[in-house]
Amino acid sequence: MAGVSTIKRGGSRFYINPDDAHIKVPGVTSVVGMLPKDFLTFWAAKESAEAAVTNWDIVSQLVQRDPAGAVDYLKNAHRRKSKSASDLGSAAHDMFERQARGDIINPRHVHSDIKPHVRWFDEFLQELQPEFLHLEETVWSDTHLYAGSFDAIARIDGEVVVLDWKTSKAVYDSVALQLSAYRYADRIIRADDGESIDVPEMAGGAVLHVRPEGWSFVPVECGPKVFEAFKALRQVFDWEADGKKKVVGKPIARGGEQETGTQRRAA
Repeated sequence: MAGVSTIKRGGSRFYINPDDAHIKVPGVTSVVGMLPKDFLTFWAAKESAEAAVTNWDIVSQLVQRDPAGAVDYLKNAHRRKSKSASDLGSAAHDMFERQARGDIINPRHVHSDIKPHVRWFDEFLQELQPEFLHLEETVWSDTHLYAGSFDAIARIDGEVVVLDWKTSKAVYDSVALQLSAYRYADRIIRADDGESIDVPEMAGGAVLHVRPEGWSFVPVECGPKVFEAFKALRQVFDWEADGKKKVVGKPIARGGEQETGTQRRAA
């Protein structure tokens, strides 16, 4: 496979230009990650509190033996839950790609946690009969300097749309930014040979939301106005990565009895 290589740096994913390894651009999800996340603070606190209540017998014993370990156990509760959901989502996505490509799936080889997802994805295929034009490819924007990997571009009911598979509890509005970035990128870099082709004209985007209890096909607005918001986040990404460095200079005047920590230690 001649897919586009990526690296992780500072918590963000960067795509490496296959024609020039010196050119690295941030991934779509890393750019969308610039959105405010105040809700995550409350979610993390809730997960820690629930871990303490649900596993009080374990936590109480741990507090007596290793208080620092108890703190680590509780403060990382949200990470454990997030990783579990991420692992399930990745496994389901892998199966969805195989199903979309027409592979025959033996139910005996499917993990019990994602068997319902596989069933509902197959039902989606039967119901909507999508014609997949591209699956699991990389888009690249030379104009705005970003890249990303989409799940599918398909023709459904005569219209070409960009699709994203979601297994999360809900379909969140940030997916509109994600899909707009895919839709308005300059080119697709094909995984099989590394060649670039134009991104096709699209009527819009949608999410296939697959949960253990069923599936839904959800239209998502990802037009020019949404793309403008994504481009603003792209600028914020540059600010966070480099722009904010050294914008605050050293004092050019000072008064009073200020004393730095270094000065105190020297005294």
